[in-house]
Amino acid sequence: MSLTQERYEKWVNHPNLDARYKDVLENMNEEEKNDAFYTLIEFGTAGMRGLLGPGTNRINIHTIRKATQGYANYIIAAGKEACEKGIAIGYDNRHMSRELAFDCADLLAKNNIRSYVFESLRPTPELSFAVRHLGCFGGIMITASHNPKEYNGYKLYDDKGCQLIPSLAAQVIDQVNAIEDELAIDANCTEEQKKLITVIGKDVDEEYYKNVLSIQLNPDVNKDIKIVFSPEHGTANIPVQEVYKRAGYTCIPVEEQCTPDPDFSNTPTPNPEQPGAYELALEYAKKNDADLILVCDPDADRMGVGVKHNGEYVVLTGNQSGSVEIEYICSQLTKQNKMPENPVMFNTVVTSDLGEKVAADYGVTTEKTLTGFKFIGEKVAKYEVTHEKNYVFGYEESYGSLIKPFVRDKDAPQACLMLAEACAYYKQEGKDLVDVLDSLYDRHGTYEESQVALTLSGEAGANRIKEILANLRKDSPAEIGGTKVVKSEDYKECVIKEGDKVTELTGFTKSDVLKYYLEDGSWIAVRPSGTEPKCKFYYCIKGASKEDAHNKTVHFQQAMKELTQS
Repeated sequence: MSLTQERYEKWVNHPNLDARYKDVLENMNEEEKNDAFYTLIEFGTAGMRGLLGPGTNRINIHTIRKATQGYANYIIAAGKEACEKGIAIGYDNRHMSRELAFDCADLLAKNNIRSYVFESLRPTPELSFAVRHLGCFGGIMITASHNPKEYNGYKLYDDKGCQLIPSLAAQVIDQVNAIEDELAIDANCTEEQKKLITVIGKDVDEEYYKNVLSIQLNPDVNKDIKIVFSPEHGTANIPVQEVYKRAGYTCIPVEEQCTPDPDFSNTPTPNPEQPGAYELALEYAKKNDADLILVCDPDADRMGVGVKHNGEYVVLTGNQSGSVEIEYICSQLTKQNKMPENPVMFNTVVTSDLGEKVAADYGVTTEKTLTGFKFIGEKVAKYEVTHEKNYVFGYEESYGSLIKPFVRDKDAPQACLMLAEACAYYKQEGKDLVDVLDSLYDRHGTYEESQVALTLSGEAGANRIKEILANLRKDSPAEIGGTKVVKSEDYKECVIKEGDKVTELTGFTKSDVLKYYLEDGSWIAVRPSGTEPKCKFYYCIKGASKEDAHNKTVHFQQAMKELTQS
């Protein structure tokens, strides 16, 4: 019997199997069985994320209990004080999120570990804030972020409100892997142990809102702008509207997308990286002649942006909106003589060069991390202790940014407030945010950034993704689309190659990422997604004009397609 079949038989015949899964398992075909059981669901760049359903490669009550029991063992090993400090627990609008969150609290209580569970859905950044605000040992967030409705997930946080970095995650994973029978775990705690669970809500909300409002650089700016806002059925609805109300902005919510609907019924996609997320918001914007469209993903750690420019609405990429945020923040800190000494900005190895150039213009150094905001959070925590550098901004190309680090994760409510202020400020000067972006191109060069994701699901897909990266390593391209590769970086092998010269790549945890620098100032990167069955290709293409950059982007995308399909 194969290992896959063995796992399946164990589940379908186990006396502790949750009753809702029995029929699903019995009606699986061979392909479905294989996909659900061929492997164990793993921690990726943002914790554990996968399809909901029965199986060892799925998110369900049993795999979450296994992860939580492993986390509990990790907490217990840290000592009595860690158990007493406890764990903050948050959750989004997805199927099973609330159930899984309270089940985690019960299981922690069974292990005599205190927990603080939000009364209802809350943003991921507020969970990060709650960990620090309540002085907890760590946190759990039940969310699948921007993934489709069929998904859910599980993020773990440390005592600084930062997602577990690899060295800490490895310790939890060791504890999780030591558990042989996830189906044997139950969350039945005593009435006395139940007292270890505290339900939290408005008190934490209030402190979070106060901190978000504190990021304003020009609180008295003329707020003569209209903002269309969509939470995409998720957790951003109440906090963003509340912050706007207190700050004095006019916010027009996309009503159909304000209900916490786990099926995302009124949006083609909850992912701000995809055009469908803006469809209804665009209708609202045109109807209300709005200046700005802001769209948050379901757990409110990312914010997509649309801007009215010359009578049309232009959706900015995460690289573009991040660069505009940097320009506004740095220009205002400089103007107000508030720029700290030794200022630093953080972004990732797949983030555009434009933001770094904008920051440098204001004397702000940039430090790059791997993809995953936990690495930025780790840097923030480091400098909080050493005081070598002072935080100014952090962002990723996928619409995630952090203005002030009272949160240690991406924070869309903060970003929504700062973008609104920037929009209002520049409107006073007769400019919109696209005008600001164009001025950055004039000063620093024109870039077009894009991402192409190759979706390859199941065991065969996972193997194909590995094969693509292995082939690129085996036959490293000397040129791409006729343009010479002048340097490459391999974050798995930890090497930099420039012609015949090979040097060590330091300062990063090993990761399956390849990056190619081209002779014309462009670069292309390849990495498997840590949360989805995808191989992602990132393009930062420099051109003489927008048209030139776009034409080159199309050319390089086709070249990479041909290179990886051969």
